[in-house]
Amino acid sequence: MRRTAHVWAAVTGLISAAAVLAAAEIIAIFAGAATSPVFAVGSLAIDLAPPGVKSFMIAVFGTGDKAALLVILGILVVALAALAGILEYRRPPFGLVVLVLVSGIAVLAVTTRAGASGLSGIPTVVGMIVGVLVLRMLARRLRAWTASAAEPVPLGAQTGLDRRRFLTAAGITALVAAFGGVIARAMNAAANAVSAARDAVVLPAAATPAPAVPASADLGLEGLTPYITPNEDFYRIDTALQVPALATDNWKLRVTGLVDQPVEIGWDELLALPLEEHVVTLACVSNEVGGDLIGNAVWLGYPIREILKKAAPQAGADMVLSVSTDGFTAGTPLEALQDEGRVALLAVGMNGQPLPVEHGFPVRMVVAGLYGYVSATKWVTELRVTRFADAEGYWTPRGWSALGPIKTESRIDVPRAGATVAAGKVAVAGVAWAQHTGVSKVEVQVDGGDWAEARLAGTTGVDTWVQWVYEWDAPAGQHTLAVRATDASGATQTDVQAPPAPDGASGWDTVRVTVS
Repeated sequence: MRRTAHVWAAVTGLISAAAVLAAAEIIAIFAGAATSPVFAVGSLAIDLAPPGVKSFMIAVFGTGDKAALLVILGILVVALAALAGILEYRRPPFGLVVLVLVSGIAVLAVTTRAGASGLSGIPTVVGMIVGVLVLRMLARRLRAWTASAAEPVPLGAQTGLDRRRFLTAAGITALVAAFGGVIARAMNAAANAVSAARDAVVLPAAATPAPAVPASADLGLEGLTPYITPNEDFYRIDTALQVPALATDNWKLRVTGLVDQPVEIGWDELLALPLEEHVVTLACVSNEVGGDLIGNAVWLGYPIREILKKAAPQAGADMVLSVSTDGFTAGTPLEALQDEGRVALLAVGMNGQPLPVEHGFPVRMVVAGLYGYVSATKWVTELRVTRFADAEGYWTPRGWSALGPIKTESRIDVPRAGATVAAGKVAVAGVAWAQHTGVSKVEVQVDGGDWAEARLAGTTGVDTWVQWVYEWDAPAGQHTLAVRATDASGATQTDVQAPPAPDGASGWDTVRVTVS
């Protein structure tokens, strides 16, 4: 019975944890979906994670890093809940202490989210109280069952009664928690849904259309990344476990801080301005050499420099801290946003459609030539003009550099690493980028030999990547291919290998292939 009792004790902990979450979700229906602890704890974990953890999660799981984090947190919660149940059975009230401590972390997570207040923790506090009552009740009934089971045979009838009382209470509580939690979570998710609002948006035509993408921009080779990245394939790296719900009628952008004239603009006002269309490649600073955290799209938006002109930044200001509705911030050089020759948009459209919700609907920033962590704020609601000496973006205090110019890089898409190809003419192809400068040359090296120049495809301008191809006369055997790019200024990408932190990866992409 002892081993069985410990198993049931762990189950009581799991049921109690489910009761905490279910009660919190139910109260959050009335208090607001943002008060739900489900995603707040994950967001707090992201905030507190050391800089290397972010790079590790992205390197291992790629754009599935958030799903992986939720799985890891789920496993941790299950383990702690089971521990609480066992402790409450064997050494009360230590199980309650564990449950309260874990719930307290959830309260902290909820109340420290952007726009939260002390009252935001009420659903989780209520959930904690419910969980404590459930754990005490189930542990008490389990102890009664195990105590009567240890008595002499004449008390067997009492044992059966105590067992039924425990199992009935555990079963009913588990069913109520599961049913109530699922329904409440669905209702909270529905409260956050903005898909219908997005589908109803009709974007105006661009006053300044993007240049037409030349037919020569896409080499049409199998396995080669397309010149324009479809929205559904565009990488997503941000700090939002739950995509923010921001409808167009609630969206406003404020320009504040060191300005002579604070500005506020709404959705309809923004769409009434002369919008511009630009083809711009965005890249994540976490992209490894040869990685795919990069994409190219046609963006529709209004120049940020024009908004800043209205606000009139004051002398001494050198940074704009963009703020997302979820609390994320990015510090962008003011000079870059005011540069007449640089694309810097409040973007509302992506590849001819309203921004996808996960890519910042209704409005995000797009700035050519800078890594996303210092420029590409999604769900943006404020531009705070300030100084680098006075403020920091989200990732800077976590070990990343304050300035994030994108490094010149290149990648081999075909043949893939480890591929086997037939001897003879083999197309070695990929993409190269030097945003805001442009790529002038791409070269391929075979087995450490001389560099041979590849053929560049067409492009719409210096702010996008470019496809390239090299026709390789491949002999049988195993070979190592390497690629490097040279930008329009004549600077060739370095062969020095560097990790993404603190300012972007560097080095030559290499693949090993077999020719048969």
